[in-house]
Amino acid sequence: MSAESLSKKNAKPRFVIYAHNATYDKLHQVATLGLTASAMGKDVMVILLFWTIKKLAEGRLNELDFPPEYAVQASEVARLIQERKVPLISDMFQEAKQVGQFKLVACSAGLEYMGVDAQAVTDGVDEVLGLPAILAACAGAETTLFI
Repeated sequence: MSAESLSKKNAKPRFVIYAHNATYDKLHQVATLGLTASAMGKDVMVILLFWTIKKLAEGRLNELDFPPEYAVQASEVARLIQERKVPLISDMFQEAKQVGQFKLVACSAGLEYMGVDAQAVTDGVDEVLGLPAILAACAGAETTLFI
């Protein structure tokens, strides 16, 4: 068996989520899918783009906000989430790191486009990478989602 095929055989399946939308419902899906994949032994990479970068930089990652089209139901859903003690987005990200291989990456161009200084997200991400490095790291992933 060649070194390359042995490396592929022993490599964990990669699970990539490009997180673009930053409303609570979308971030909750990113967090639960990432946590579950990490717990299942997958090598998870969540790429933060545009609005997710802005929300992280502003310290609003756990904010219970919803898309405008669901405004009528938003307060009821927020109440149920709090009542049922649904874990915070940030807590799910931390748990994913504890149970397996999970990495949060901010896109450097996204930082620039959203007017966010890299220092504002340094504590919340594992790396800041450019798109070429992100694409190279995600090449050949078993699963790729855009949320």
